[in-house]
Amino acid sequence: MRRIVLAACLVALAAPAAAQQRLPEDRRRLLDLAYVLGESHALRQACAGQGDDYWRARMTRLAQVEQGDPDFDAGLRERFNSGYETGRDAAGPCGPASRKAEREAAGRGQALARGLSQAVRPGSPPADPATPDSVAELAAPR
Repeated sequence: MRRIVLAACLVALAAPAAAQQRLPEDRRRLLDLAYVLGESHALRQACAGQGDDYWRARMTRLAQVEQGDPDFDAGLRERFNSGYETGRDAAGPCGPASRKAEREAAGRGQALARGLSQAVRPGSPPADPATPDSVAELAAPR
């Protein structure tokens, strides 16, 4: 269910707002969302297999919609790849722990996407204030 909600929030981001037009806070949220998408990609692949590109496709779409400058695009890719590495390290074999980690990542992504959709579409339901805005606050130490 969270995957569907997160995917719906990503679609809401498809409004014509290039990354350059976003506030710095929203650009940071986009980078954090890229991290969560990468993490989710690795965690999903733990059970669905290496050929599963569900979250990578969402990341590709996010980058297309944002139309960022080359530095921002590179930052999105770097954050996605960092999240992927973190997710891959945490995934382990497919099982309850990897599925729980995927649900938790989806919850963080959902909160980020909801916050971004509020910036694009005022009047959306507010993001959960108990959920941190930055995945950097949640990332496990290496």
